[in-house]
Amino acid sequence: MERLQKVIAQSGITSRRKAEELIREGKVKVNGNVVTELGTKVGTKDKIEVNEIQIQREQPVYFLLYKPSGVITAVSDDKGRKVVADYFRDIIEQRVFPVGRLDYDTTGAIIMTNDGEFANVLMHPRYQLDKVYIAKVKGIPPREKIKQLERGIRLEDGMTAPAKAKVTSIDKKKGTAIVELTIHEGKNRQVKRMLEAIGTPVMKLKRERYGFLDLKGLNPGEFRELTPHEIKQLRNLAVTQTSKKSRR
Repeated sequence: MERLQKVIAQSGITSRRKAEELIREGKVKVNGNVVTELGTKVGTKDKIEVNEIQIQREQPVYFLLYKPSGVITAVSDDKGRKVVADYFRDIIEQRVFPVGRLDYDTTGAIIMTNDGEFANVLMHPRYQLDKVYIAKVKGIPPREKIKQLERGIRLEDGMTAPAKAKVTSIDKKKGTAIVELTIHEGKNRQVKRMLEAIGTPVMKLKRERYGFLDLKGLNPGEFRELTPHEIKQLRNLAVTQTSKKSRR
């Protein structure tokens, strides 16, 4: 038996928090009866309806995808462009969606799942995990500019949290550099905007690591299933990060 809001979230239709709101609003039925109690538990044979539509209860799945450039982080696109969900359509029965997003031209690690609760934990501002990006930039940032990234950059939508940043290589002939940037936030185009703000626009960007997950053994467009241990580690890491922030 599992809590009703958890089962709804795992179906992928919404987050656990939104599922709780729907239950309180009387929009959820179990076996034809409206349920408003958040502590309600359901079994595998119970029929669950949200807004009069029966949810499809799928076995939760978790994957790490190496997103290539030129692919949209979405489950569909009205212009017919390739999306990350396309890599899974003919391979698994479950309908998976991306956790967070990467820009159209950004490559790298992204988690795909059908577990809405798990996705909510990883994406919620309180739980953000470290994400490591490798950027090829135009220009060679001096040490003072790197320190600005480490202290936080003021963008149009507010100040960024302190980051970890370092220049890993430079090409004086071409006037370019490789910068490694570690952030835990998820502002729109954040890495690109941070590097633009210090005068070194991004030429190429890759998310090298998500939490402790890296792309070792994967080529662009390939994916692998996360192990039960990795899934547990991600949940625990999110909780640990939250505890650290609450003590600050």
